Amino acid sequence: MRKTLAAVLAASLCGTSFAQSDYPSKPIKMIVGFAAGGISDVLGRAVAAKMTTTIGQPVVVENKPGAGTTIAGDAVAKAAPDGYTIWLQDITSHAINASLYTKLPYDSVKDFTAVTLVASTPLMLVVHPSTQAKSVKELAALLKASPGKYTYGSSGNGTILHLASELFNSREGLQVLHIPYKGSGPATQAILAGDVTYVFSTMPPAVSNAKAGKLRALAVTTPRRVSAAPDVPTMIEAGVPNFEIILYSGVLGPKGMDAAVVRKLNAEFAKVVATDEIKGVFQQLGADAISSSPESFHDMLEREIANLAPVVKASGAKAE
Repeated sequence: MRKTLAAVLAASLCGTSFAQSDYPSKPIKMIVGFAAGGISDVLGRAVAAKMTTTIGQPVVVENKPGAGTTIAGDAVAKAAPDGYTIWLQDITSHAINASLYTKLPYDSVKDFTAVTLVASTPLMLVVHPSTQAKSVKELAALLKASPGKYTYGSSGNGTILHLASELFNSREGLQVLHIPYKGSGPATQAILAGDVTYVFSTMPPAVSNAKAGKLRALAVTTPRRVSAAPDVPTMIEAGVPNFEIILYSGVLGPKGMDAAVVRKLNAEFAKVVATDEIKGVFQQLGADAISSSPESFHDMLEREIANLAPVVKASGAKAE
């Protein structure tokens, strides 16, 4: 009897070990919570294409925009924890949502498995070239002169683009109408068409359109200027004290993922973002390629939630 039990346990362990070492044995779905064209989508597709060549299986991007990334979050939280559904998400918006939404269909920490950080990038404040304002202070003066007349666009309620604008409005004492879109791509189209007055945009569309003369760049949200746009001042330089927002992108999976699968994914992402190819792509987008351990990413997510909670409250931003 003991020998039989031992044999069963050994076979079970061998089967588990084989399953772990065999990962991945089918395509991996990488969910992005924004529409095509935004920073998360562009970064995600670059990383997915490169990882497809290194991990041995296709890594396929699936866009699930809307509701401040909570639609994507809910899909991932409910997915099987087998490593075949992962989320390249905006950690800053994810952390904001924990305080912004009165009720979420998941716990922002407990219902996910942290894998790694992959990128950090600033936002860029842009206006349509027809706008009279040629600086941040001139924009603030224009908006302040006509409360409620002007609008700003964002990638959706609860996203970092939304909060950045709310912080700007709060700091400068402005009353501006919020127009949320399903991703930074549609928000960019709105500012290009002159449908909104300003947008705190992600870097890829902001930089390319500013260089083409289709948008006017007023400032970036990092404490230092960025190499992708060295002539554009920081918000602090532009006269808004202590205004610093950095957009972090990271990979989460559903809770309960096997530790060996998490380690495999973590190592693969670290390898990919360390390549000159991906670093070059990220740099063109104004982003820095980074990586982290699952543990440090998990700790950072908890810190971001705690740090951003009072910022969300002070901004007055809310979402249902």
